[in-house]
Amino acid sequence: MKLATLCYVQNDTHTLMLHRNKKENDTHKGKWNGLGGKLEAGETPEDCVIREVYEESGLTIVQPQLKGLITFPMFDGRDDWYVFMFTARQYSGELIDSPEGTLQWIENEKVPELNLWEGDRIFIPWLAQKTFFSAVFEYEKGKYQKHRVIFYT
Repeated sequence: MKLATLCYVQNDTHTLMLHRNKKENDTHKGKWNGLGGKLEAGETPEDCVIREVYEESGLTIVQPQLKGLITFPMFDGRDDWYVFMFTARQYSGELIDSPEGTLQWIENEKVPELNLWEGDRIFIPWLAQKTFFSAVFEYEKGKYQKHRVIFYT
């Protein structure tokens, strides 16, 4: 089991997206993602998302908002991934040359046009809702199969 975070840094009109195009043997190579990564020993999800966003973008986020939890059973063919989903609208700093890929501010309405994982097209709109969600997204050999979700009020 792997614990991770994923964050979508946003302003009123754009979302910061990462085109995963720099690392060899990257499961996400060629895809566009939010920012995030694995929790380190002793970290809370909030600690992790703040650290990961800084390491990948150079931005310091303040008060990231936990929006949901997504389980990806056997996503990489080896492990179940449990991913804490965040948004962040308060940030400071300047973008860096990310070691993960190319960073780009994308107009919010154009995010679904990017080369995303199929499930991302489903859950990204949930991030704008006021309810917390818990979901399971199943992939087999990199292909979306199905999902289920519960929204909490």
